[in-house]
Parts: sequence; C-alpha cells; structure tokens
Amino acid sequence: MDRSESGPYLAEMIRNSLLTLSLATFAVASVGSLVHGQPSRARGPASPALVAFTDVTTRAGVTFRHTSGAFGKKYLPETMGAGVVVLDFDNDGHQDLFFANGKAWPGRPPLRSLPALYRSTGAGTFTDVTRAAGLAFEAYGMGAAAADYDNDGFVDLFVTALGGNRLFRNTGKGTFEDVTQRASVGRVGFSTSAAWFDYDKDGRLDLIVANYVQWQLEKDIHCTLDGKTKSYCTPESYKGETPFLFHNLGNGTFEDATTKAGLNDPASKGLGVGLLDYNADGYLDVFVANDTQPNRLYRNTGKGTFVDEAVTAGVAFNEAGVARAGMGVDAADFDGSGRPGLLIGNFSNEMLSLYRNEGNGLFIDDAPTSSLGRESLLSLTFACFFFDADNDGLLDIFTANGHVADDINRVQPKVTYAQASHLYRNGGKARFSNVAAGIPALMTPTVARGAAHLDMDNDGDQDLIVTVNNGPARVLRNDSAGGRALRLSLVGVKSNRSAIGAEVRVTTGGATRIGMVKTGSSYLSQSELPLTFGLGTATRVEQVEIRWPSGQVDRLGPQDAGQTLVVTEAKGVTRRVAFGR
Repeated sequence: MDRSESGPYLAEMIRNSLLTLSLATFAVASVGSLVHGQPSRARGPASPALVAFTDVTTRAGVTFRHTSGAFGKKYLPETMGAGVVVLDFDNDGHQDLFFANGKAWPGRPPLRSLPALYRSTGAGTFTDVTRAAGLAFEAYGMGAAAADYDNDGFVDLFVTALGGNRLFRNTGKGTFEDVTQRASVGRVGFSTSAAWFDYDKDGRLDLIVANYVQWQLEKDIHCTLDGKTKSYCTPESYKGETPFLFHNLGNGTFEDATTKAGLNDPASKGLGVGLLDYNADGYLDVFVANDTQPNRLYRNTGKGTFVDEAVTAGVAFNEAGVARAGMGVDAADFDGSGRPGLLIGNFSNEMLSLYRNEGNGLFIDDAPTSSLGRESLLSLTFACFFFDADNDGLLDIFTANGHVADDINRVQPKVTYAQASHLYRNGGKARFSNVAAGIPALMTPTVARGAAHLDMDNDGDQDLIVTVNNGPARVLRNDSAGGRALRLSLVGVKSNRSAIGAEVRVTTGGATRIGMVKTGSSYLSQSELPLTFGLGTATRVEQVEIRWPSGQVDRLGPQDAGQTLVVTEAKGVTRRVAFGR
C-alpha cells in the first residue's frame, strides 16, 4: 500500500519514526525550562488564580456554528475549516466578528451554513447582522482577512474559500459589496490563510493568499487504511498549489504579481501566513507555514520581489531535517530581544515550533529542549498566537488544538480527536509553562481550528474567540487578575490607513516592549488591529514611539495606563477612550 492510499494513520507512523531523532534531543528539565532570551522581569510559578477565562458564548449572543458538509465521503476539505476575523466594520471603536463557513456538497440537501457577521454592542455582547450587511453568501469558506485596502476609512473583507475567493468592499453604510471580479482577485484555488500588507511601501495594501493542495470534488482520491473503508487522505496524496500575491494598483483593482514577485511555488501546501520584518530593514517579510512541505520565509528585497531564505534561516524543517505539518503561525518579540521570533502550530507528535531570532538571519527552535515542546507533543495545533493574557508585559502563547481523524484514538491511545486548548504563560526570560489545567474553559476538549484575540468588552485585557470544526464557536472572556494596560489604535495618512506594518515601542520602567500592527497570523483567522501593551503594576508609560511604514516617526511622551489612544500619523493622539467606556 503506497502513501497515497494509506489515510492518516500510516502518515502518523511515518512522522513518529522520523521524530525519533528529534525526541532524543529532549532535555530532562523542570516545567518552564529556559527558552533563551534577553533578561526580562522574572516572576514565580504561574498561579491558575491569576489567569482565568470564562466561556460566555451564550451570554455574548454568538450562535455561529461551523458546517463542514461531511456526510461520510471523507473529503479532505472537511477537516480543515474554518476561521474567525476581528474587525471594526462600522468604525464605532468596538470590535466586531466575522466567521467563515462551509456548505453542503453538490447533490446533498442544502444546509443552513451561511457565514456570520456579528456587530459588537460594546459591552461584550454581539448582534447578528449578516443579512443586513450583505454577507449572506454561500461558499465553501475557509478564512478571511480584513483591512482598508482602498484607504477610504472603512475596513474591507477578503474571504478565502475552496473554489473561489471573495473581496467585499465596505460601503461605509453598514453594508458590503462584492467587488471580486471588478478588483481582479478572483483567482481560484483551495485558499486558506491570507494577509493584507504593503510590500512595496506605496501606501496601498496588497494581498497575499496561501493555498493548500490541488483538490477537486471530481478528482477526490479514495484513501483507505484497510483497503475498503474510506479515510481522509493526507496532503501527500495531492499536488501543492502556489500562493497568490495581488498588487494593489490604487484604482480599486489588483494585478496578479505572484510570478513577478518571485512567489510562484507549485510545491507549496500553505495553511498559515505570518507577517514580520525579521531583518529590520523596514520591509515586511512573509512566512508561510506549509503542511508536509518545507516552510517558506520570504525576505522582501525592497524592490518588489521576495527571496525564500527558510533553509538558511533554519525554519524550513525541524531539527532532524524533516518537513513538518505546519498549520498556524505568528511572529512577535517574545523574548525581549527587540527581534520578532516565530511560533508555528504542527501535527500531533511534532510539537510546537518556537523559533528565536538570533538577529543574524538565523533562527533557533527552542521548543525541543523546553517544556513547551514536551507539553505540546501530543497536540495537533491549528491556531496559535502570542498575546499577553494577564497584562504583565510578557507575551504568552495560546494554541487551539484538535485532530483531523475522528478515530485517531484507536491507533494512538494517547492522542484524541477533541483536544484541550493550551495557554503557555511566559514566566520571565521567555520561560513558558502550560497553565490551562487550572482554567476549565480551556480544558473543554474541542476540535478547534481558528482563533483570535480581542478586547471585546473594553476592559483592557484580551479575550478569545475559538472556532470548532463542524461545531459551535466559543467566546472566552478574560477574567484574569492581571495588570494595567495601554491600548493603541493607529490611523495611517501617508502610510496605508490601517497602519499595517507600523511598529510601536512602549517604554516603562526602563523596559521597552514592541508590537506591530498586522493582519493574518493564527490559522485562517485574524486578531484585532489595535495593540494592547500590558504594563503590570505601572500606572503610566514613559514613552510611546510609533514607526510608520512611510518612515514617519511619532513620539507621544508619557501616557497614562487604562485607556485606548487613537493615534493619527504625524498628528499624534486624536482621541482618548478610557477603559470601561
């Protein structure tokens, strides 16, 4: 039996055997083994009482349920979706939610499976406005990305799907119009994650779209384990598909710049897209997490082209030289080095990847020699991201987990289909330990896929939205006994209006924390664009510095905690909103 007929189980055994070498490198260390980084404020062992999340899905009014369309045929796309995007579509200062959704397969009875747009009331509750907003469309949706591509002051929405993506322009009147064909972004693929970014720094947002494999219903492959019963095929069964790059022409249309920019890659099996400036040259680079293919780290040359440096940077393979099953991805300065590192969600028995940026073009994966690696080993992680769960100024890690095979426990007794989410708390010096066991809302097993963070109730901390494959979304309110915070919402003028790529440096107590406004990351999802800086016990910050994509640098001076600053490029603070208002 060859691999294309083996289903998920043989693939898992192959992965396990390939991991023998890497697992041998595990250090026998205490929980919270050191992940090397520059010194940062230390603290004692994590206490469950300090970090708390409560499931408030019903109270929040979110009734969305994902539909995979599964009916026993075991079609590959059924295992993959779907994502959630946080956006403020009506400019009221409150973060709204968009959920992508699947649909019934051709020839099957129709399903009530529309995507959903929820408008925030500002008090931690939401109202379904899907139909009124013009988003009650049917597609086999996967994910989405939101930003103001036409610089008119209203955030627009790009939805990825199997068989045809959609671009919805925000009219500014509470509705969206489908401009896919007019904008020339309707290229068809098995599209997954996407990100808006201004790669040529012309003040207009361009768009990168990851694609998975060349799968079509009429060309579905019959994979089995026993020669009879159909199982879900692994991605090795199908050819890969290049990502798409659409260059914004500034007149409402885009050109397909994939080949011209050096991104044509037919071997790619992309699931996650992350933005970062890993070499600090002022141009946004792109990381693509590939499933069973080498990851890609596309360095932006600043001349409209990209060069893949994943192999030389050490992020293409695991430490044994094997390509992993990369899912979600995020980038941030998690170790206080001033440089963005990388976080990648991988398959069960592969552990998370946590790449430390050495600053010389090289990354080192710290997971295999830390508790983070051991604790994530059996999880299949889709969505993952850095965020400060308790506002102490140190970036923590959230992962949404769930397997793709509903009967995996038969062949791997230690691996389950539904899995708990993980919250790895940063204990200082980038030591991470999983504190989810003390948080019942996170320990509820689900087949999680997408996830995002946002401040949904304007109390200054980050709440969580998690999507479940073929199940109901979950809203998890942050009830941590955390520190104070300062939030910034940026408005570009010469730069793109969504300020994608703007870097913010906040200094307090002699320590500087860095955040970047970005789309994409996680898996099929996008978190809120405003940046939250946890301050611990500090009541104010000494300096806020914003480096805009245009090159403009704004310094705001001391600012009090407990508020959101709306900052307009070259104009400074144009609005202040106290938390709780």
